[in-house]
Amino acid sequence: MTHPANIPVDIKLHRKSRILELTYGDGSRFELSCEYLRVHSPSAEVRGHGEGQETLQTGKINVNLKELVPVGNYALKLVFDDGHDSGLYDWNYLRDLGENHDLHWQHYLDRLDQAGASRDPDLSVVKIMG
Repeated sequence: MTHPANIPVDIKLHRKSRILELTYGDGSRFELSCEYLRVHSPSAEVRGHGEGQETLQTGKINVNLKELVPVGNYALKLVFDDGHDSGLYDWNYLRDLGENHDLHWQHYLDRLDQAGASRDPDLSVVKIMG
């Protein structure tokens, strides 16, 4: 069940800066990059169907949103310009992504580093062991 405080009162997509801005009735405001939203998609394609089945998203630094589609009174479907459109971002999840941005982002960066992967689709990471 969605807590009323988790429902944004204003949603703005800044295409040029690739930022989704969410404002809440309690005065909270979060600016979430399209890359951040894409790599944290709640879709089965990204999350898998259980613990340990996640697919690390790489090379998404330039991804943008093409469309925001309201789903009932409980979520947004985000349509990305890389073709990804299967994640439903419910209000509780969006609020969590805003409130816990730094934690989620650092976890993602750590996973990229462990995988020897990059946010940039034009960059290959090579680790020299010595």
